[in-house]
Amino acid sequence: MGKDSTCGMLIKQINSTLEKNANNSLREQDLTFAQVSALLTIRDFPEQKIPLKELEKLLHIAQSTTAGIINRLEQKGLVESFGDSVDKRIKLVKLTSLGEKYCQRAEQNMKEAEENLLSGLTETEKSIFNTLLKKVKETLK
Repeated sequence: MGKDSTCGMLIKQINSTLEKNANNSLREQDLTFAQVSALLTIRDFPEQKIPLKELEKLLHIAQSTTAGIINRLEQKGLVESFGDSVDKRIKLVKLTSLGEKYCQRAEQNMKEAEENLLSGLTETEKSIFNTLLKKVKETLK
């Protein structure tokens, strides 16, 4: 098996292509894949509000990177950040109504990207592929 056809390399290449395509698609909205990931994560949290520290953990990125993403999203009016009313050391981030609209558009784009990704597979192959991906993910935990 050649170096470029190992499972790990194929997964990396697929991920890189998906991320590149997502960033190209998001460029017209002046967003990046990382920013949309943050928006969707915030949206799925109770009350669409999340502690910055928790967001950092869920996105698996450094505190400084998370802060940079949130600052850019705040400048665009997609999120707002503020101190916790009980503990001012805790910084919270909340999705704005404009941010929610961007999430809806992002979900539609993600659905289209997934359809494109799986377009060469039969329904049975799609099901098997999904099952195998979940199994591999669980193995790596």
